[in-house]
Amino acid sequence: MMQQFSGSVEVVCGPMFSGKTEELIRRVKRAQIAKQRVQIFKPAMDTRYAEEEVVSHSSQAMKAEPVDGSVDILMRLKDSTRVVAIDEIQFFDDKIVSVVTKLAARGCRVICAGLDLDYRAQPFGPMPQLLAIADEVTKIHAVCTVCGSHAVRSQRLSKSKEQVLLGEADAYEARCRGHYQLDEVEEQALLPLEEEKRRATEQLSH
Repeated sequence: MMQQFSGSVEVVCGPMFSGKTEELIRRVKRAQIAKQRVQIFKPAMDTRYAEEEVVSHSSQAMKAEPVDGSVDILMRLKDSTRVVAIDEIQFFDDKIVSVVTKLAARGCRVICAGLDLDYRAQPFGPMPQLLAIADEVTKIHAVCTVCGSHAVRSQRLSKSKEQVLLGEADAYEARCRGHYQLDEVEEQALLPLEEEKRRATEQLSH
């Protein structure tokens, strides 16, 4: 009888420096020990450490295939592959949700790792949809550089307003909720509409 493979979607998420890639590598290694065929993909734009490797902040590395878009993952998938790992998945286009769903439907175990929030503490790209369809979600923490408690935010140190800004410790710090800060302009932009109306009314009354 042919062995049946049950597909699944696992999402590992958290802030910068929380060990997301390290956890992805750990799961891939266990799959390899179990003699399962694995393919690892990463966005081609991420060249911080290496073009054809996924590399953790603790310097663990594994060979990976850089791709320009989500559909390229399906194009490169081998028939024998049973485990698909995707690092920095927040950088992919919205089609990644459909790609991941199709991979799981084919019987693949899909392991995704990425930032759940951007530097403004807003949901990053396709992450909300991926978290919603996941069979398993693992949210991990970093260590706050200010107080040493659990860090759940990525504090950008530069003045850049681009959502995507590749960088390491020179550009970001892990922060807890209490020590995470936005500048005044960004805070105003994130105010709920009702709060904006209330403030505007108060200003007119003075």
